[in-house]
Amino acid sequence: MSDSKDFLAGVGSDARKSPVRVVFVTRRTSAQVKAQDDPVVQSFPEVLFRAAIAVEALAIALVVIALFFNAPLEGLADPSHTPNPAKAPWYFLGLQELLHYFPPVVAGVLVPTLVVIALIVIPYFNINIEAHGIFTKDRQKRLRIFWIVALAFCLFLLAFDVIVALIPALIVIALMALAAYTPANSPSSFRRSLAAKPLSFWIMSWFLFELCVLTAVGTLFRGPGWSWVWPWRS
Repeated sequence: MSDSKDFLAGVGSDARKSPVRVVFVTRRTSAQVKAQDDPVVQSFPEVLFRAAIAVEALAIALVVIALFFNAPLEGLADPSHTPNPAKAPWYFLGLQELLHYFPPVVAGVLVPTLVVIALIVIPYFNINIEAHGIFTKDRQKRLRIFWIVALAFCLFLLAFDVIVALIPALIVIALMALAAYTPANSPSSFRRSLAAKPLSFWIMSWFLFELCVLTAVGTLFRGPGWSWVWPWRS
């Protein structure tokens, strides 16, 4: 290390030439040192650190909930008496809700398979990889594609009377339309934030929204014969 206390801010990545440096890392600059003869580069695992904090916070929350609330377990299974309705575990109730609307092959095989394949394949496509707003480039072309896909998807859900899945889809479509028609100099920070969201954000938001709604409906609003019931009525 140099004994000099003078720190100069500059642009450079040669650790041998400038061992004492002040580095400004922008959003689009990789925080790395370009040195060919360094076997190890010092770094801080920021993402791993955040994930560890999230896991610990979730574990503490689950322990606190378990101390104050008992799990809603039923009695021992009786092969001579099948409960009505026979519900799957909560993490499968979204698929069971889809079985109410679609044929078993579609809801139980085709839809889960396509979702898993899409989650695996989509990251390998060069789609919004620079994390720009989805409507910031080729705006008119993307708007036409967006409205065609949104209309076709809504008509598909209406054809099968899947209202519980149509409502979250309409909410996401409305937010995307709000983002699409937001001017660059909009005074609303919320609208500017929506306009800056990439395609991956909207796809994942729609998927999680649909999953939460379908799971909640299957858990709270389905009674005997998978009929619609209000959760506050016995």
